[in-house]
Amino acid sequence: MLENIERWTTEVDELAIILGFALLSFEIIRDLLRGRLSRLKVLDSLASLSTQIPFLAALIATFGMTVTLSYGVYYGLAPYYIPINPWTLLLAVLAADFVYYWEHRISHEVRLLWVSHAVHHSAPIMNTAVAFRFGVFDPLISLPSSLVLVLFGFEPLLAFFGQVVVLAYQTWIHTEVIGRLGILDRILNTPSNHRVHHGADEKYLDRNYGGILMLWDQLFGTYQREEETPRYGLKDPINTVNPIKVWFSEIPRLTRDLRGARSFSESIAFLFRPPGWKPAQNQR
Repeated sequence: MLENIERWTTEVDELAIILGFALLSFEIIRDLLRGRLSRLKVLDSLASLSTQIPFLAALIATFGMTVTLSYGVYYGLAPYYIPINPWTLLLAVLAADFVYYWEHRISHEVRLLWVSHAVHHSAPIMNTAVAFRFGVFDPLISLPSSLVLVLFGFEPLLAFFGQVVVLAYQTWIHTEVIGRLGILDRILNTPSNHRVHHGADEKYLDRNYGGILMLWDQLFGTYQREEETPRYGLKDPINTVNPIKVWFSEIPRLTRDLRGARSFSESIAFLFRPPGWKPAQNQR
């Protein structure tokens, strides 16, 4: 069955790419016909797609390490092995979704991780190109999540399948074309819920972390329904469509804060406290 899982993983990934570009094409044609295809939308979409260059390079560079560590943990530390069958395929997706919630939430709450994840949030528009907008360090950030799933007894390929399904699902939710979906917005991560997640408005910050299900946000108090169209992007916008600046937009900001730190403890705080943290005497 492992061969089937490997094939299904590839097919899910390919389907997500095809769906993503189909939705993006529809959005472009729709905006063009309505006279809303602005220069910013075109250039920012290209900047979003360009992030795949460093992301894929990083993914390839870390793939061997991920496989080695995953099988090392699986055969060396896992207390038991979860059997592979149709039910555990679903269980792997559910577990991956739960782990993704915490990985995603921590990436918002720890500045060092936010440096990479902020790339995804820096787009001032919302379209399907943003679904492909990744930070260069994202593969490293996802590695602990893979190891957690393996430690719980999921065969590494099964764990990877669950993670790919969770990420592939999110391709269709980066859009303004689809409105609110009623009761589904309370259950699933929908375009409405994910627009909230990308909002820079105060009430929308750090909300709706779930990949597929909103269950985790409901349980842990981070759910927020969409009340009006958010202002997309970062609280402090990057104001650029230059691909290189988009890829590494948060690194200069973090470097500037570290240079201004007056002690080792302040440097550590800048790295591991939430984005926007400042020493108490500097806060307004």
